[in-house]
Amino acid sequence: MKRLAILGSTGSIGVNTLHIARQFPDRFQVVSLSAGLNIRLLREQILQFRPKLVSVLNRELSDALRRDLASSSTEIVHGVEGLIHVATHPEVDQVVSAVVGAVGLIPTLSAIKTKKSIALANKESLVMAGQLVMEEAKRNNVSVLPVDSEHSAIFQALVGHRREDVHRLILTASGGPFLHHPLSRLHDVTVQEALQHPRWEMGKKITIDSASLMNKGLEVIEAHWLFNVPVEKIVVQIHPQSVVHSMVEYVDGSILAQMGITDMRVPISYALAYPQRLSLHLPRLDLPDTDALTFSTPDPDRFPCLGLAYRSIEIGGTMPAILNAANEVAVNAFLDGSIRFTELPLLLKRVMEEHEVRMACTIEDILRADQWARERTKAILEGRRL
Repeated sequence: MKRLAILGSTGSIGVNTLHIARQFPDRFQVVSLSAGLNIRLLREQILQFRPKLVSVLNRELSDALRRDLASSSTEIVHGVEGLIHVATHPEVDQVVSAVVGAVGLIPTLSAIKTKKSIALANKESLVMAGQLVMEEAKRNNVSVLPVDSEHSAIFQALVGHRREDVHRLILTASGGPFLHHPLSRLHDVTVQEALQHPRWEMGKKITIDSASLMNKGLEVIEAHWLFNVPVEKIVVQIHPQSVVHSMVEYVDGSILAQMGITDMRVPISYALAYPQRLSLHLPRLDLPDTDALTFSTPDPDRFPCLGLAYRSIEIGGTMPAILNAANEVAVNAFLDGSIRFTELPLLLKRVMEEHEVRMACTIEDILRADQWARERTKAILEGRRL
């Protein structure tokens, strides 16, 4: 029996993780959960899984939930400290880190320090502080297993092979809703159009990142730290069919690809049960009925955010944290209608250019850089001269 903490239980990864826990009650016990604002769904999860501890965004929500569940024995906490309590609960074996954004860094790192294994969907932890996180995991003999479909695919294609035989990692990307959109009209795309991902159902932030290909840029940084592969050996290829989830090319020219349907329960279950596989009773990939598989190199004019992500990790130090924080603020500004889609990379580029990089980073350096980038991005938005 593996005992789980799920950070972000009401998001798509969290919901799918609980689906697996429900399907395999003899294998998984849900000990603790965290959520943000979706108290209705969290209440349902508490009643079904009876966790010992849950955390919500703030005190107001925790008080309301506590009144609503007066007869429940579940302890209810809130805020960043609440997230840390959920992640470090003494009965937890594995933490599914699935919150979106920089808020996931500290609870994930705290879980590692208390020797919890990590199923990682919060890519921002590695984008911001990859070296620190992976060094801490090594120091505590903690496994960090990927949940993102692309990194899970690479992980699976690496099993049983020598890392020194790897020539490059190939991350696939659907290209999002604007792959064939006229460049001259990208300036006028709407939020609703940007949220229409052609293959995956995801939260708003990650869907916008997928439309700009920033999501793939963040995944390049994550892959660099997860697999200890130089960034120049990590490439992105557009694969609209989303059948091949990613690939590893070896020095002899062989390419190993992981293929499957677009269902996040597959990579989640692999991270939870590794090295075993679970029989999920999902539809099978029907190759004869599958469209022709195509691959292409991303157009840098269409997807400038990808280049900014590469640039940030090439610079190193605090720069990836700057990129991540500025992007979180910029995406929120796009979602609320404050900026246009094509202004996203312009805003990120300006913040990166204004940042004075610190190379030898502590976690305090990372957090200070994150705060500076958020404040600077908001100040630029208030001035509105991109």
